[in-house]
Amino acid sequence: MSVDRRISILSAAALLVAALALGGCSTSIADMPLAGTPADAPERPTETGVFLPIHDLPPPRDEATMEPAERAKMRSELVAARDRQAALAATQNPATQNPPSQNPAAK
Repeated sequence: MSVDRRISILSAAALLVAALALGGCSTSIADMPLAGTPADAPERPTETGVFLPIHDLPPPRDEATMEPAERAKMRSELVAARDRQAALAATQNPATQNPPSQNPAAK
């Protein structure tokens, strides 16, 4: 086999591989009939993606914000619950209550 013939075969093979690679970029596997979506999948929308309304503001709230006294009461309840849980965890696992102190002689 001559060198020119070998080069032309390699060129044709490279062209075929490039065509297949670029053709794969232009099709979607989900749209293919054999490897497509399952039978119970919902139908695809006819209109491709629509931009989300990012500039639309939500409607104003019907309820007013919490009063400062109500916030203080809720904060104290949360702090009390946190302290109860910390005390319960300390009694169940005393090793986490006092971490080992560093040896001053090692300094």
